[in-house]
Amino acid sequence: MWINNARLVLPDRVLEHGALHIVEGIIADIIEGNAPESGVFIPGLTVIPGIIDLHGDMLERDIEPRPGAQFPVELALFELDKRLAAAGITTAFAAVSFAWRQHDLRSQEKALEIINVIHQQREECLVDMRVHARFEMTNPDTALVLEPLLKEGKVQLVSIMDHTPGQGQYTNIEKYVDFMTRWLGFDPEKIGVDILKQIEGAIAQKAAQPRDWNIVRDVIETALKHGVPVASHDDDTPEKVRDEHQLGVTISEFPVTRTAAEAARQRGMHVIMGAPNAYRGASTSDNLSARDAIRLGLVDILATDYFPAAMLHAAFLLADRGIMPLHEVVKLISQNPADAMGLADRGRLEVGRSADLVLIETNGAHPRVRGTLRRGMPIYRDSAVFWQPQPTR
Repeated sequence: MWINNARLVLPDRVLEHGALHIVEGIIADIIEGNAPESGVFIPGLTVIPGIIDLHGDMLERDIEPRPGAQFPVELALFELDKRLAAAGITTAFAAVSFAWRQHDLRSQEKALEIINVIHQQREECLVDMRVHARFEMTNPDTALVLEPLLKEGKVQLVSIMDHTPGQGQYTNIEKYVDFMTRWLGFDPEKIGVDILKQIEGAIAQKAAQPRDWNIVRDVIETALKHGVPVASHDDDTPEKVRDEHQLGVTISEFPVTRTAAEAARQRGMHVIMGAPNAYRGASTSDNLSARDAIRLGLVDILATDYFPAAMLHAAFLLADRGIMPLHEVVKLISQNPADAMGLADRGRLEVGRSADLVLIETNGAHPRVRGTLRRGMPIYRDSAVFWQPQPTR
């Protein structure tokens, strides 16, 4: 099948008028000009590689869109899958958190249920759905839980996180209380003096005691033993980045300070920032701006974080404002995440790569996905894309 009369975003340039040949789900040829035979006619549309998202928190939110209103995991995954395809995402790492709170969406039991459902339904999904398992480094049982999941091939990315107050994303009490109020459903008027004193005590204790790296070391060694990359989360100091990198971490997710991001880049780590942050130009927690970090050359990957459509819109906004050329900014959402995960079969418009493609209309107020292909097969399309039958040979 040929995709004809298209604007192709290649790894090194934009081919303004070209055609792309797909054979058995693989890109077989890329030419300038018109295709030698009929195929998919997409006048005026831009083609980029399928978007690869390494960190999306949407599934947990879709399971419980409001506090106490839970839906079956199977239904949430079914609906999220369609939404991701319509946003141009062809490979998605669903972030599943083990926060170790009982009777909670992020409890160990619920996290295991979510991972098992993804594993069972992967072959039925439109996108290549994978698991990004997130573990709090303060829990001593983490490695024991992770080991069987890795053995069974249910986890493809591991990250270590620490959401205790006093460091990382919540360096002061105001940010932590704001988080508790907005996301955990706490009534700010009911957060009494005793609770505030407990939080302040936790911050003081965290600042006074050295970090216990034994749990982190066990998790990293367990993941690497199974060939699964490990990411850190909310890095705030160069020293923390150094220690994590020495243990085998290769990805720094959402660094909250410029110095932490610089330390990660200096060590050759991949740096992920949120696409919503890049589009808005600011962090919701008043931490490092993704757009500023991109200008400084400190970011090589964007992730959906909590809003799938932000990947495409952030990329084109960065290109439209001259922050990066289009072919370079597209790498933030395709080639670079593929490289970080060792996915050598995708992420580029190149001969021999998987035909994971996004067909985009760019002449409106916002870029609009008109079609998404995974391995050459349409998983989303609308009336702007005309599929012609292939000629009989």
